[in-house]
Amino acid sequence: MGNQSEESTAQALAILGTGSDVGKSLVTAGICRLLVRRGVKVAPFKAQNMSLNSFVTRDGGEMGRAQVLQAEACRLEPHVDMNPILLKPEADHTSQVIVQGKVWNTQEAKEYFRNKTALLKLVAESYERLAKIYEVMVIEGAGSAAEMNLRDRDIVNWPVVEMADADVILVADIDRGGVFAQVIGTIDLLSAKERQRVKGIVINKFRGDLSLFEDGVQMIESRIGIPVLGVLPYLRGLELDQEDSLDLDRAQPISFLPTMVNIAVLLLPHMSNFTDFNQLKAESDVVLRYVRSPQELEGADVVCVPGSKTTIADLEYLKKEGFAEALMDHCHGGTEIVGICGGFQMLGSQISDPQKVEGGGEINGLGLLEVRTELVKDKKTVQVNAETVFIHATSVCCVEGYEIHMGVTQGESCQPCFRIISGSDPVFDGACRDDGHVWGTYIHGVFDQPGFRRLWLNRIRGRKGLPAVADEVSETVSRRLSSALDQWADHMETHINMTFILTSLGLKP
Repeated sequence: MGNQSEESTAQALAILGTGSDVGKSLVTAGICRLLVRRGVKVAPFKAQNMSLNSFVTRDGGEMGRAQVLQAEACRLEPHVDMNPILLKPEADHTSQVIVQGKVWNTQEAKEYFRNKTALLKLVAESYERLAKIYEVMVIEGAGSAAEMNLRDRDIVNWPVVEMADADVILVADIDRGGVFAQVIGTIDLLSAKERQRVKGIVINKFRGDLSLFEDGVQMIESRIGIPVLGVLPYLRGLELDQEDSLDLDRAQPISFLPTMVNIAVLLLPHMSNFTDFNQLKAESDVVLRYVRSPQELEGADVVCVPGSKTTIADLEYLKKEGFAEALMDHCHGGTEIVGICGGFQMLGSQISDPQKVEGGGEINGLGLLEVRTELVKDKKTVQVNAETVFIHATSVCCVEGYEIHMGVTQGESCQPCFRIISGSDPVFDGACRDDGHVWGTYIHGVFDQPGFRRLWLNRIRGRKGLPAVADEVSETVSRRLSSALDQWADHMETHINMTFILTSLGLKP
């Protein structure tokens, strides 16, 4: 390792990639967990993240979920300094900019890049605060390490590597093909100074017999003079939160079954926080699929309208694609309709935007709940603990989650879904139709608690004439998901040279 700045004391390792979605986030998380196991005080860091999957910290800051997973790998509570800049796309050229947990502005790309100097200063402040506390910082890059046209605007890859004086591990994805071009081309496009920082290569997502790629490893090493630290086999069934919805775009359709609880989630153009459904998907009696057309709703017991970064635009999309009529028909046929955050807003009778949060105007909602929403500029970001007050709930259950929204929803004739008990004064959340077949909530993560999840699923099973499933089944699912990080870390330790990494960090193997 080189010499750190006078302010920071942490050693630094940067995980950069040959492109997007090559596995940087999970490799970072795996290395973090392997270091923690060895008693190292380690923290994750990603200067800039672009994602609609976000999380709210205990003090109300907003950050990317990838760094939340990495914080969990480090056995730390998430902090916005781990992801000081979060970009949440609102249109092709515009994003909401979250800086150190709070909304900074909504900007087009050109305007954002003009603020590089100011933003890099804030990135450095966040990094230094963490580097004074922890022994090792594991830094995740973004996109490709060799984006030639973005070098003058980069605030997440090489400027951060140089600021932290970090060694670099380059991750490539063999599953997408062209791994030799990925690795050799990336190294070739780096400056001599940058190439010197690259200490090793990790080949990710290998399928098949590893011995068949031994000559490939030799070819890469002889061509670039940098060791391949490991070839990671593709790990099927890994149940860890992913950074964005790329995996959803490639997901194969799954058939609904009469003996299962069949859940359809509408795949919105600007869907946010699809991780709300990960715990449901992991249940053994659930078939969950993401749908793009009304025809794919056939056979669904439940339709979920997820969160959205641009609620009005996504509502217009649903109407254009024929979902409004389809949802009404399915609702009349007994299908349960659930809305979360922006999806909750869409279920109401009207959404108005007098402050021009999303361009202004008003639009009729789907008309399935008697509530109205007014979009407001002040974003609400808060963790919540709540308990059920559903009129159809057979017992009170607790839920935990967080709210991220820019709207106020009201409706006097609807029963609320939850009582928020984490604040000084209890308040109510959500709205529920009298028969309980349509309901909405602002709480992200509402299905993460096994007690409520199983109560809800069993209610649907009862409607189908299926027997109830024991609470222990859902509790086992939650325990299994919580152990997925260790499963991934075990996998990495088997296939990469951790001795090399530890030595490069000045640690004992």
